[in-house]
Amino acid sequence: MAGSDAAPGPINRMRALWQEDKPALGILVTASSVQVMQVLARAGFDWLLVDMEHGVIDLTTAHGMIAATQGTPAAPIARVAANVSWLAKPLLDAGAQGIVFPMVNSRAEAAVRAVKYPPLGDRHWGPFYAPPLWDLPMPRYMQVANDEILTIVMIEHPDAIQNIEEIVSVPGVDLAVIGIFDLATALGVPGQLGHPDVAAIEQAEATILKSNVKLDGVALSPAQANQMIERGYRMLALGFDWSLLQRASAAVLEGVNRG
Repeated sequence: MAGSDAAPGPINRMRALWQEDKPALGILVTASSVQVMQVLARAGFDWLLVDMEHGVIDLTTAHGMIAATQGTPAAPIARVAANVSWLAKPLLDAGAQGIVFPMVNSRAEAAVRAVKYPPLGDRHWGPFYAPPLWDLPMPRYMQVANDEILTIVMIEHPDAIQNIEEIVSVPGVDLAVIGIFDLATALGVPGQLGHPDVAAIEQAEATILKSNVKLDGVALSPAQANQMIERGYRMLALGFDWSLLQRASAAVLEGVNRG
């Protein structure tokens, strides 16, 4: 993290990468574990998402997980359990550099206002732990927080696809995540990612790419990640903590001669 006398430039690693038109790569962390976060933060990911929507993570543990990224290349972001603005407040005060709001199906002012201090938003003052995590004095944190923290909205319902133009037109929305698994479920074809109805994501992709909002998604393999980067994705989740653990465990067992 940059100190208070650092040269001008983004503090948030993801913004720095986008200035060079490079993708930001990370994973979703669902385990309620500071130790897992410590290990992953030093593995080379650009960001790690503390998943409080589907993970079993309480607020105290989330604070510790965010703090565990200090001094590493990984920017901490968090996904709240619902598209409710007050859920973001303690995570921002802990030092999160971005908030992911699920099921944003129409204009996203509420999400933006939850992340921004006045006059751009409604965030209350109280960032007691964020400035030291960012290696900044409090006054400097207050100056840069609105510009550095990311507002990330999830597009995972047919209504969101229909309203995608108005969602990405809201000033302050930084990223739109196309949640293809939830979209397939909402369309009544769970798990059928190749179903024709799920192909509507192509419309959403095109609309997002024409906007000032970065395109975000999930890649299930390095090959898919490379294809998505070519299509314009600039933030990618390369999996989950549990899926990495499963794959690594299977690889270890596969190489052992058990007789």
